[in-house]
This record gives sequence, structure tokens and C-alpha cells, in this order.
Amino acid sequence: MDELRLTLVSDRTQTRGRELVTVVGDCLGAGLRAVQVREKDLGAADLAFLCRRIRVLTLDAQALLIVNDRLDVALAVGADGVQRTSTSLDVEDIRRVAGPALRVGASVHSLPEALDAEAKGADFLVFGPIYETPSKRPYGPPQGLDRLAKLAAGVRRPVVAIGGITPARVRDVRLAGAFGVAAISAILDTDAPADATRRFLDALAAA
Repeated sequence: MDELRLTLVSDRTQTRGRELVTVVGDCLGAGLRAVQVREKDLGAADLAFLCRRIRVLTLDAQALLIVNDRLDVALAVGADGVQRTSTSLDVEDIRRVAGPALRVGASVHSLPEALDAEAKGADFLVFGPIYETPSKRPYGPPQGLDRLAKLAAGVRRPVVAIGGITPARVRDVRLAGAFGVAAISAILDTDAPADATRRFLDALAAA
């Protein structure tokens, strides 16, 4: 699970016009080891096409490819994992279909949700938003470090923190109990995504 220390969550609308696959490739070259493809507006065929292009890069870099929500696409493209959301199948159903072929992550927003996902077979938990961030406003107000600490202490599975995470905030998030962090705009919406990736990895190493 060390790959989950840093996860890049995709959003091709935040790349400043750069081609998403190229940006992902640059980040993988900088040391990134986990990519979650999260393009909710794409249909299954277009999403699978995109994931297959990124899969070539993740295999070459020995990195994880995680598909958000779409279990069918994750299985079709030979991904490493699927991220369960509130609109996905239940964790139990995902595990029943995927078996051991996929790692199952679960997006959670409270300790009861986290415990339920863990009991049903989730391999890791994504919790947030920790800080204020535009991409996570639809999911409620920031959870904060105290709630992160309580959740991380209450579960056995690794917790990945998301929402407003920057390299400067990595230390605080790790001290609160997060196993790893996930980022969208803090990597994609920068002058040099590869350099942003390196800053995250340096911060994680220091923490």
C-alpha cells in the first residue's frame, strides 16, 4: 500500500489546457505511484479508452491505476483498484464481483461510514474534505484535522486524506494519522505538475 502515500486524482478540466495523459505521464516520471481516474462526465466507453491509455503508463512506472466508481471499467482495463463512492455499488457487492482482482477504496465522510466500509472489505479509506477546496464543496464543509485524527485512530485500514491538501499541509495531515494524501488541483493546476509531485513526495518523506 506504500503507493498510496500520494495519489493523483484526475480532472482533465484542471490541467490548464494540457493533455491529461501527458500530465499524468510527467507526474509518474517524477515519482508518483498512484493515479485515480475520476472523470465523472465520461461514459463507459470513453472512460475505458482514457484508462487504457493511462494504464500503459502506470504499468511502465509500476504504479497503481484506480478507477473512480466504475467497477465495470476497472475490471475491463485491468486496473489495480476501484474507488467506491456514494453512488457506487456497496463495498460488499464490489468485493463479491471483483474478488481479489481489485483493491477497493471507499470514500467516507464519518467514522461510522469508515467502520462500515472496513467491515465490508474495503482495503483503504479516503476521507475528506480536510480543508476548504472548490472541488469538494458539494460534499460538505471541511472535516478538519481533529475529525481526521479521530477517524484514523478508529479504523485499521489506511486512511488517505483529500481536500485542500498542499505540500505545506502534508506534515499536519500525517501527524493527524493519515497514511497518505490525495491531490487534484495542487498538482494538475500548477505551472509544472511534475515539480508539484516532487514537492509532495519531499514533504511526505520529511513527515
